[in-house]
Amino acid sequence: MAIPKDTVDQIIFTARIEEVIGDFIRLKKRGANLLGLCPFHGERSPSFTVSPAKGIYKCFGCGKSGNSVGFIMEHEQLTFPEALKHLANKYNIKIEEKEVTEEERIAQTEKESLMIVMAFAQKYYTSNLWDTEEGKSVGLSYFRERGFTDTIIEKFQLGYSFEQRDAFTKKAIEMGYQQEYLVKAGLSIAQNLEDGTINYDRIFDRYSGRVIFPIHSVTGRPIGLGGRIMKIDKKFAKYINSPESEIYNKSKTLYGLFQGKKAITNTDMCFLVEGYTDVIAMHQSGIENVVASSGTSLTTDQIKLIHRYTNNITILYDGDFAGIKASFRGIDMILEEGMNVKVLLFPDGEDPDSYSKKLDSIAFQTYIKENTKDFIAFKCDILIKEASGDPIKQAQLIKEVIQSVALIPDTITRSVYIKTSARIFQTDEQIIVSEINKLRKNKYKEDQKQKNITNEPSDSNRNENSSGTIEDALNQEKIAEASDVAHDDLELSEKAIIQCLLHYGDCIIEEEFESGSEEGEKQINTVELTVADYIIFELERDELGFSNPMYKEIYEHYLHHITENRLIPPLQYFTSHSNAIVSSMSINLTLDNDKLSMNWEKYGILIPEAKDNIHHIVKHNIWHFKQVHLSKLIHIIQNGLNTIENENELFDKLGELKSLKSLQMFINKNLGRTITR
Repeated sequence: MAIPKDTVDQIIFTARIEEVIGDFIRLKKRGANLLGLCPFHGERSPSFTVSPAKGIYKCFGCGKSGNSVGFIMEHEQLTFPEALKHLANKYNIKIEEKEVTEEERIAQTEKESLMIVMAFAQKYYTSNLWDTEEGKSVGLSYFRERGFTDTIIEKFQLGYSFEQRDAFTKKAIEMGYQQEYLVKAGLSIAQNLEDGTINYDRIFDRYSGRVIFPIHSVTGRPIGLGGRIMKIDKKFAKYINSPESEIYNKSKTLYGLFQGKKAITNTDMCFLVEGYTDVIAMHQSGIENVVASSGTSLTTDQIKLIHRYTNNITILYDGDFAGIKASFRGIDMILEEGMNVKVLLFPDGEDPDSYSKKLDSIAFQTYIKENTKDFIAFKCDILIKEASGDPIKQAQLIKEVIQSVALIPDTITRSVYIKTSARIFQTDEQIIVSEINKLRKNKYKEDQKQKNITNEPSDSNRNENSSGTIEDALNQEKIAEASDVAHDDLELSEKAIIQCLLHYGDCIIEEEFESGSEEGEKQINTVELTVADYIIFELERDELGFSNPMYKEIYEHYLHHITENRLIPPLQYFTSHSNAIVSSMSINLTLDNDKLSMNWEKYGILIPEAKDNIHHIVKHNIWHFKQVHLSKLIHIIQNGLNTIENENELFDKLGELKSLKSLQMFINKNLGRTITR
């Protein structure tokens, strides 16, 4: 169903792009714009630019761009209406919707259907905990015995599943949710038949007799569940989690990120723990900048997710020695992503949940602050115990630490750790530098080898251009180069005109027009008009259009808006356009830093820097636009002269060519005056 246009406009107007994107990545002030790490591709140096003034973003690394709605669509993989609903919910904007019919429910995308049924499950289990006798006596009592307050229980939307094996499934079906999505979301289990089909006659709950920990997306939507059993029975797993689905990928999800992302940004640091209760216990102790990998081995995607909000991670371990040794790979992965990593070890047999119960909030926070170690000191403490005076094992210890340091991409950070390592091991710093250089060189060679294997051309491609002389090849190269220059000239000229329309279309300029007859005295009249009126008049008068289909599309929408509304369209009309091509191109034209990356003056195009210079700039670029099109026309006629056999036709074309060249001289003269004025 369609959302009313005035509601769409209200959502787009209200949604501040820095707030919307700030929910997903950490943004830092950089002049008039904001800068952060792109959430769409892996990067260590920020190239993701947000313009609050224009309400748009662009990544100069991967090229993705858009407005608030576009960002939510791209990041959350939502449709346009779904993204609008997300923003409406964020800003408490009411959308009038009719009751969803069965036909509309079927027509919804699978992903959204899974999201809907998962949201229902979370509310169902949370309601069980607070509103039923079984939930209160079993589930709520368990959480309170663990020391969790009602406020914290509500904050994490904890719940309870009944002992009855099909209680949830029956309720969901009764409410109209399809069995197919209950199974795909991992909420219910049905019998798989030998022919690959599913027998929905035998369907029951995945979770029964368990307390429920909802797992949220970054935006706070439930995407999975974790369930802890309430009875001691070795036949059943203590914890079960949602299986992989269209909406839940455990290797790309962090428990508690939704509740903790603001604190992570504010403190510029993230604590990494193992389980659900560790996260909840730390929140209750006043430490909210914490996430859990939920029992899975730490993944690169999870590290990158944290990196959006901070460059600093502190890993909290319990006292299990074997588990700590196994975790060294996680430390190396964090270092390789260019992040800073520290480690905290709790006393034997303790974890964040249990130890926070033994101390008050202040004492617990103090313990963390005073016992956090740099990863080198931590690694040395652990490995030295294992080496216990054995020279061979000690040498291996040094190698292990050096291998970790070699992974650090930043040169300055790496040099600091080299000095630290040399001091700890009482080793010549140059020896460590030499070993690290070897490791990095070998890794570089291996990376290049893999890259060459991936990109190596086939024999057919390799020999495709092997025929022909060197002279032929050079001639082809010159032709291609000339063609590229001509294409660039036309491309940039058209681009400059569209940019003038988008940025300065409503600016007022003065233009001089001659009036009077040939016999009478001519007068010069000054007329005030908008930049848009001037450009459109000049292009329409000479019947000039755009070769680039993208620019042509924007220009046609520009004319259509003026015709329909009698108003010059604002920039936001294009950056928020429902046509994705128009929106994307308009944003690129707005944020592309062409002045720094490309020598526009080489092509005779001027870039507006101040509005008091607009008339000069626009007029120059119009003349240049005409000159480029005229040169193209002259080139076409000249190339066609040799093919004309009819003498009269040849003289006509020569006359036309002469007129065009005279006009070209006139335009070049005006361009010269404009440039030197």
